[in-house]
Amino acid sequence: MLRYKGFNELQGEPQETCQAMKRSQINTIMQNADDFIRSRGFYLPPFAYWTPEQWAVQGSEAQEIVENRLGWDINDFGRGDFEHYGLFLFTLRNGHPRNWQSQSGKLYAEKIMIVEDGQVMPMHFHWSKMEDIINRGGGRLALQLYNATPEEDLDHRRPVQVSLDGVAYTYPPGSVVRLEPGESISLPQRLYHKFWSEGRVLVGEVSLVNDDQRDNRFLDAIGRFPLIEEDEAPLHLLCGDYERFYRGQASSQGSS
Repeated sequence: MLRYKGFNELQGEPQETCQAMKRSQINTIMQNADDFIRSRGFYLPPFAYWTPEQWAVQGSEAQEIVENRLGWDINDFGRGDFEHYGLFLFTLRNGHPRNWQSQSGKLYAEKIMIVEDGQVMPMHFHWSKMEDIINRGGGRLALQLYNATPEEDLDHRRPVQVSLDGVAYTYPPGSVVRLEPGESISLPQRLYHKFWSEGRVLVGEVSLVNDDQRDNRFLDAIGRFPLIEEDEAPLHLLCGDYERFYRGQASSQGSS
């Protein structure tokens, strides 16, 4: 069976050490996620449901989706255990990192995510992106927090300062903050965080421009994008599939 899409070179393990996700598993996760999102009164945009055949005939009008990596994003971080170690994401809107240089276009991003009961998103921080993480409904979302040292290790000494819905809090390093539905936390740059759920949770993220190819610093060497075993046809494309299916001419200037 065909396998494609290696792990991000900046953050990933060597490709041969990572387990592939099956396309059939990804398709099932998509269907289940869409059902859950709709059950919470949230809806995905029309391009979420384009088939590979529809993608193949898209022209330059879809450049923003492709260049800014909007859309489906499912990962088990090479562990082969999505149920316990992974994340479902859908990027709803995003600008391009070069927008910061021109101070024009979209300088923000928004995602919707699902964290399954007991599923862990591994410890990481972002050099450039500040983000708000919002519990949009379901169970409770737990986050463990550490500052980063200058060497980018966990800082076990300095207290962590964060804002929860506009209220400032200071916590000992390694503290776990739990968000009930409707609550949110603002995470500044270089703040290590991992999160998991206590009950299935719909999670929102509102942030500065998102750059998953260059702006994730994982504490452990893991991959950001999955290797895929093509055991059946894609239901819908992951953002990492666009290069194979999209035929439009991507602009070097970007869309937004």
